[in-house]
Amino acid sequence: MSSWKNPILLLSGIGISYLGSWIYLIALNIAVLDLTGSAAAVAGLYIIRPIAVLITNTWSGSVIDRANKRKLMIATDVIRGLLVIIIPFTDSLWLIYLIMLFINVAGAFFGPSSTVYIAKLVPEENRQRFNSVMSMTASGAFLLGPAIAGALIMFAGTDICIIINAISFIVCAFFIYLLPDVDEAKQDAKEPIRLATLIEDWKAVRHFITGAKFFIFVYLLYQGATLIGYALDPQEVTFIKKHLGLSTQDYGLIVSITGIGALAGSSVAALGAKKIPLKYYLGGGMLLQSIGYIAFYSSVDFFTATAAFVFLGFFMAFATAGYATFFQNKVPIDLMGRFASVAEMAQGVIQISLTLVVGFLAEWFTVQFVCIAFSVVGVAFAIILFATIVMPSKAAYFKEKTQTQSAAS
Repeated sequence: MSSWKNPILLLSGIGISYLGSWIYLIALNIAVLDLTGSAAAVAGLYIIRPIAVLITNTWSGSVIDRANKRKLMIATDVIRGLLVIIIPFTDSLWLIYLIMLFINVAGAFFGPSSTVYIAKLVPEENRQRFNSVMSMTASGAFLLGPAIAGALIMFAGTDICIIINAISFIVCAFFIYLLPDVDEAKQDAKEPIRLATLIEDWKAVRHFITGAKFFIFVYLLYQGATLIGYALDPQEVTFIKKHLGLSTQDYGLIVSITGIGALAGSSVAALGAKKIPLKYYLGGGMLLQSIGYIAFYSSVDFFTATAAFVFLGFFMAFATAGYATFFQNKVPIDLMGRFASVAEMAQGVIQISLTLVVGFLAEWFTVQFVCIAFSVVGVAFAIILFATIVMPSKAAYFKEKTQTQSAAS
């Protein structure tokens, strides 16, 4: 277990940050609604992150791949903590939006940096289990965060929830401070990022893409199914309330039970990481997750909707852990930050476009018809993905290192 000391420390820090973020998200939505009385103002919070991605991701990867990942993660967490603590002391919606923009810009550095750091900190043979436990941590935060937020808001108001999130960022930074520095010293780390540097970095990403055709094919199939799911997510509450005729309380209960399903799935994924091959986590998990969307939008009452969502959440944990491991194993570590940043920018544009298309079509047709149609397309992507990666000729591509020391298992 000694080899798991540092990964557990990292999981603890990120887990606390996840929990704080869920508490904060619920509280911030309510705080903005109370401040403005406008649902549109609350919706505005959700377009800030894509804007931050478009602002930063053309150049953030170049910084990430050249910077010390541990120090960068600490700095972004501290910055986010200090920015969040300002929010309870302002009553200006536009200032809140501006602070949120800076928070999300900092977050655009933390995500890819943590992916690279994990790839360097965790040995390849342990990554599938680590990513499964990471998924379990996220599911636990998703389950507990809103419940804690509800209790705190009831007895202490929204400000305390926002302050807790600020503290969680600082605590996460402290945990990361206790971790080892896994980056080797680089002479070019202090060189300024110029336009010529960015052009060379984009060429390096393009060179990798053209030379890793099978990886890109698998990556595009997975992201295609995932982005369709993201585009369908905003229609959940409309489908539940207008098509099934359920209440807001029913919707909240369905989401809570789904959290239990996701937590159970990630727990099973963590336990089975040494026994179930990566390709089944990636392909099988995504296929069953995609089928879950069809089942949900085909549901007829509270019980069938809840069962479909639990099914979806359970297998989403496998797909998420499988994808994270696949990405860390196949993208060169020294290029990971740049590739992730460019990919996230493209995904953000596609996600916004798909979400708008689904929303407009749902106005013209029925929510159920449109969502089932898009779900079928997602399943088609997932079937091709699964069929591709289970081909015997691709077995060596997904072969992982075996654990040689029983103490590390």
